[in-house]
Amino acid sequence: MLTFVLHVDQAVNHSDFIKHSISETPEASFVPKARSGSYAEIGPRVSMDDEHICIDDLGAHLGFVFKYPIRSAFYAVFDGHGGPDAAAFVKRNAMKLFFEDADMLQTYDTDAFFLEKLEDSHRRAFLRADLALADEQTVSSSCGTTALTALVLGRHLLVANAGDCRAVLCRRGVAVDMSNDHRPSFLPERRRVEEVGGFIDDIYLNGYLSVTRALGDWDLKFPLGAASPLIAEPDVRLATLTEEDEFLIIGCDGIWDVISSQVAVSLVRRGLRRHNDPKQCAMELVKEALRLHTSDNLTVIVVCLAPIESIVESCPPQRRRFKACNLSEEARNRLKSFIERN
Repeated sequence: MLTFVLHVDQAVNHSDFIKHSISETPEASFVPKARSGSYAEIGPRVSMDDEHICIDDLGAHLGFVFKYPIRSAFYAVFDGHGGPDAAAFVKRNAMKLFFEDADMLQTYDTDAFFLEKLEDSHRRAFLRADLALADEQTVSSSCGTTALTALVLGRHLLVANAGDCRAVLCRRGVAVDMSNDHRPSFLPERRRVEEVGGFIDDIYLNGYLSVTRALGDWDLKFPLGAASPLIAEPDVRLATLTEEDEFLIIGCDGIWDVISSQVAVSLVRRGLRRHNDPKQCAMELVKEALRLHTSDNLTVIVVCLAPIESIVESCPPQRRRFKACNLSEEARNRLKSFIERN
């Protein structure tokens, strides 16, 4: 069960949020209709190493018909390092790598067995992509990429993450982190690294890499089958969406280095109320990160899950606030004289 703790700029922790989703029929009353917008900028870097994917209708994109008439969508962000080649390769081959088990999607059901298979399928997809990079001659073994994917299938949202990209769900204005940042500063990751013989030098894995999970980077990985400080296995989280889930933000670490999850949710929510344009919201979030002097490439995807009417209705009218100010001695005397004359 998820407990909401409201802080101005702190997201709700998601560690126990619907690990085993409640079974519901595909014909359930609320079904999110995903619509998205994205924006990316090179930022202060000399090269653009980010890639991303936005598919609002996955069934049509893959060319198949579901067992039930359900909505499906797929989104991903890949943040490359050591050059753009790894991220570009994974994006270019994403449909083959992540949907090798596409036939399974066509048998979509809401029982626990199917949902467990769905999670396992995405774990295998990340490992498959990692192995594909090891075999790809055009990608250097010193090149890698973080990866975060989000699959909307009926009422279910599945997020898989390896690295420090982040997905944040807006639930009635409250930020719910759908992923952890896999960095050496994250204590569970630091412990895992040290248990298999790795070390943290300052904030870098083995003195070199700022993340503890990534696809590629085979120079830093042990031979296949051996436990390695750097791994490609993703954290996978599954949630059942409700009417309270308004939108999802997916971004690379260039955003989250300078903007908290809750601040990002509040900014996007205000933008949707003003213009109802997810692409413009993504651009506004990127521009805000640049204003705050981020040092990295920037990529944001905003996925609207609920109609704009529900977001507007859930926001109470703003009370006008008056700012107190101090009057000078001369101004006070003039005001006093005016009052006495009248």
